[in-house]
Amino acid sequence: MTPSRWRLIALDMDGTTLSHDLAISDENKKWIRKARESGIEVTFATGRHISGIVRKSIRDLELNAPAVTMNGSEVWTPQEQLLSRRSLTVDDIQWLLGVARQAGTKYWGDTVEGHFEELEFPNTLDDYTWLKFGFYSTDSTRIQQVWQTLEREERFELSNSHPLNVEVNPLGVTKATGLQTVCDYLNIDPSKVVVMGDSLNDVPMIKWAGLGVAMGNAQDTVKRVADFVTGRNDENGVAQAIERILNNDI
Repeated sequence: MTPSRWRLIALDMDGTTLSHDLAISDENKKWIRKARESGIEVTFATGRHISGIVRKSIRDLELNAPAVTMNGSEVWTPQEQLLSRRSLTVDDIQWLLGVARQAGTKYWGDTVEGHFEELEFPNTLDDYTWLKFGFYSTDSTRIQQVWQTLEREERFELSNSHPLNVEVNPLGVTKATGLQTVCDYLNIDPSKVVVMGDSLNDVPMIKWAGLGVAMGNAQDTVKRVADFVTGRNDENGVAQAIERILNNDI
């Protein structure tokens, strides 16, 4: 096995590293460890909060590189030192709540303090620091209408983690901007970074990185912008891609 030219692999979690039952397979773990043994750092770039499965996975895999969370709104070292944070304003959240209620969609919000589903949404919005807002509906037409309404405002970064949701971050905040913070911290050029993902919130980092990999289960838009398509998340697609990378097949 010859030395790789890649220095960092950044992995989305849901629909990518995680299987349908929200676990990291033994095969994926094995190849993540092989990547690290070869001198390539590995991290996560996820829409999830640093707590819970993100924190557990970083510790279980003994990762050393900072992680991108909340679609780029936060970047954390493995020791949970905060490197960057960008938040939505309370006015933003009030406006987004109005859009959700008018459109008749479900909604949620992610804050520094935790996650709020629709039925538990706080009345005192200014008691929290808001990192991300989301809309969900089984009616794809409603989701499309919400997307168009938000897009006209030109004040948010829009993406999704599933075809039936819309995720909202502060304008200019993406997984790519989060990974640039990671690269600055580690002194790595983006051309030396591999990323893997499956949804629209992965598109900015796939376009930004030296090598962008779409999962076999990825949305078509993601596959079109990726450099190549690996197996599905339930087929150890991450492991398949890392094996090819370490064998210099890509």
